[in-house]
Amino acid sequence: MQMPILLAVLAILTLIGYRMGRSRSVAVAQPLGGVSKLHSLPSYYGAWTAIWCGVPALLVLGLWLAFEPAVITHLVVGGLPDEVRSLPPERLNLVLNDVRNLVGGNIVSREVDPAMQAAADHYRHLQGIGNAALAVVVLALAILGGAWAYRRINPEQRARNGVESVLKVFLVASSTIAILTTIGIVLSVLFESIRFFQKVPITEFLFGLSWSPQMAIRADQVGSSGAFGSIPLFAGTMMITFIAMLVAVPIGLMSAIYLTEYATPKVRTVVKPLLEILAGIPTVVYGFFAALTVAPFIRGLGESVGLDVSSESALAAGLVMGIMIIPFVSSLSDDVINAVPQAMRDGSYAMGATRSETIRLVIIPAALPGIVGGVLLAVSRAIGETMIVVMAAGLSANLTANPLESVTTVTVQIVTLLVGDQEFDSPKTLAAFALGLLLFLVTLALNVIALHVVRKYREQYE
Repeated sequence: MQMPILLAVLAILTLIGYRMGRSRSVAVAQPLGGVSKLHSLPSYYGAWTAIWCGVPALLVLGLWLAFEPAVITHLVVGGLPDEVRSLPPERLNLVLNDVRNLVGGNIVSREVDPAMQAAADHYRHLQGIGNAALAVVVLALAILGGAWAYRRINPEQRARNGVESVLKVFLVASSTIAILTTIGIVLSVLFESIRFFQKVPITEFLFGLSWSPQMAIRADQVGSSGAFGSIPLFAGTMMITFIAMLVAVPIGLMSAIYLTEYATPKVRTVVKPLLEILAGIPTVVYGFFAALTVAPFIRGLGESVGLDVSSESALAAGLVMGIMIIPFVSSLSDDVINAVPQAMRDGSYAMGATRSETIRLVIIPAALPGIVGGVLLAVSRAIGETMIVVMAAGLSANLTANPLESVTTVTVQIVTLLVGDQEFDSPKTLAAFALGLLLFLVTLALNVIALHVVRKYREQYE
């Protein structure tokens, strides 16, 4: 049975279990005077039956799918000729990959011989047996679990407590998975970064002024010794981010003030969704706009006044990135300004202040911590942008303060280093992990500062 069909059947059985459990709880309660005699509502009995129908079956399904490939691979390897089984692990993995490609109908990396065809047929046969057995086990377990829960329904059963306990376990497991995933990402980047710093001194990486990660891959190949100074990359990142924030912060903040304090409800209903549409535009579209419209315009404007402007410049990327970030600043500032109590506005008006004075002297100071926190989060978003920089600012790691020249950012270099066939034990490739770790620490620091500012300076209003 195909996996989508199996999941659909399991979902139907779970729904049937819910309906049957709910109906049985009502039927059990009727001789006793109605559902008020039950410990829990009928829906909880139905949910309890559905849980026993679906959860054990899904757990078995997950375990089966996790271990089935390893079991089938072990059985297939056991049926290979002795000369193939004795191959080194790397070559044996290539043979097994060809067998899997042959099973899936994909192109294999070498000529298909009878032994490989036999292994593919054996693999396909084992997959068929496994899929059939999986369907039988999962569906039988779903039916048995639902029947067991159905028969145990009685007025004294604490169905609500059981359902809430299962939901609590699910929530704790989801939180644990999120935490473990974050820890795994950090550790994987950290371990690869340590390998990089074993080859390149950390002082050179942190304080070097030149970035040219071209290395000789083989011992007999002529190549550069490489330069891994990260300062040009972070300088370009900070320059583009600064330009973007010069655009996003004033426009976004003024837009939020207008929408919350001056605009009529009808105007706000129309303008706010239109402004937030900018956040839904793919970044590649912004990249095309920057490369095909903004960058040529800036270059032509600069040449008209006698300036030497690169065809790819930090200014073009920063301007377009600022437009992209406007909805972030505007939406966060809008929420913070709306959270300021109306009593503070009324008190300011009662003292004789005008609307503009109230905004400048009362509302903005009260909302400033939230606005600062939103701006710092927008900065983190700008630092992590890649596509606009690739298309509008270029790939040159120039250490310059001139926004009219071509620069690059950390994220762009991470993508560049990991594209193509690369060996993961060379400094050139490992440098991407070091850049990722440093960028992670920078964005983490910005987020911590934002939370600190919000918590320390936020006023509590009644």
